[in-house]
Amino acid sequence: MDQADQTTVRRRRVFYIPGYDPIHPRRYRELYRTESTAQAGISGYEVKLAPKSGQHYGWRVLGQMDGQSTSAEVDVLVWSDIVRGSMASSIPATYLQLVRTAWTYIASGALRRLMWLRKGPVIAALYPVGMLILQLLVAVVLASLAAKGLGWIMTTGARGVISIVGRGEGTPFDYSALIFGRTVLMWAFGAWVGWSVLRWFKRKDGKFFAYYLMHDYAYSAHWNGANPPELEARMAEFKDTIAAALRDDVDEVLVVGHSSGAHLAVSVLADLIREGGVPADGPALGFLSLGQVVPMVSFLPKAHRLRADLQYLSTRDELAWVDVTAPGDGCAFALCDPVAVSGVATDDQKWPLVISAAFTQTLSPQTWKKLRWRFFRLHFQYLCAFDRVGDYDYFRITAGPLTLAQRFAGRKPSQSRIDIAASKYTSVSDDG
Repeated sequence: MDQADQTTVRRRRVFYIPGYDPIHPRRYRELYRTESTAQAGISGYEVKLAPKSGQHYGWRVLGQMDGQSTSAEVDVLVWSDIVRGSMASSIPATYLQLVRTAWTYIASGALRRLMWLRKGPVIAALYPVGMLILQLLVAVVLASLAAKGLGWIMTTGARGVISIVGRGEGTPFDYSALIFGRTVLMWAFGAWVGWSVLRWFKRKDGKFFAYYLMHDYAYSAHWNGANPPELEARMAEFKDTIAAALRDDVDEVLVVGHSSGAHLAVSVLADLIREGGVPADGPALGFLSLGQVVPMVSFLPKAHRLRADLQYLSTRDELAWVDVTAPGDGCAFALCDPVAVSGVATDDQKWPLVISAAFTQTLSPQTWKKLRWRFFRLHFQYLCAFDRVGDYDYFRITAGPLTLAQRFAGRKPSQSRIDIAASKYTSVSDDG
């Protein structure tokens, strides 16, 4: 199927696969509503949202752009319940995850090779390690100070008691029992203070993101890059849902994978095409990967499945695949061709088209100054409005009259893209 020859899009189905996110998908509806309104005001088109029914949470979008009307149904393919289950760890279990995850990336050599590509996402990966260790040190210091403070109070009080008791002639006093009791109370109190400090940090993780990010990286590291069974089952459901949409009377089916959702989408679409789920005379199929962190998984020893899917999908004519990142996003592997850097590119590679959202150019100086150090907010900028929008406009892509292939037909990849094989592990099967 020649994707660039599709007709104007009147009806579209959009499937959004979030990253590692435990939050209810309504946040994405609200983000789309507010940011599409902002972008419409800047770009001079119309976007309206309406409710929709169906199995998956989502919304309808009515777009009026370039003299054309387009209707789109957006479905969020949810795996937040799996995420929440993986995050249900105690404080000690989280610190055990820290040790295991750090060991996995260091011992496998993946950490060193990831540093060759982009230091930003590696620093982001090291952040929860450093922050959790810092929190532990703070807890230990405060626990020690609390214990010593209590010990000083008890010692001062004990001296008074001893001086009074000691006034009686021949009165014996058991100093050893007093010292032992004081020591037990000191360190019991110190342990309580230290534990309370750690619990406070965990309750405030909405500001620190240390536990959240630790669980994120630990989820893939625990399986050395393989998918756990419950995730494989959910991905199979995603595949069936997208396959059904490709049999509907629509002009385009667009799959959007953001952050960790990008590598899930790669495997879902690879399975879909392998099984013949893309009709030759059906709607155009587009895949938009945003802020991808594929190397964090594909560089691990047992990521055979993901590497095979990357290699397979990169050669297919059944879809158009555009990968959008930005150097200003410190949480993504900006401009890294996920196929090439994973060491599985072949001479037949067609995809992805790697382009930059160029935050420093597409955001005004005022907006860039405001967002520059808000790393997690910038990681979601791909889903937001741009002051000086370029050829990447999330709302034109999802609610406009052109297919993904048409919109980027003839577009050259970014000259700054990184397409050098960097992974130590390149096998695409368990036997490799």
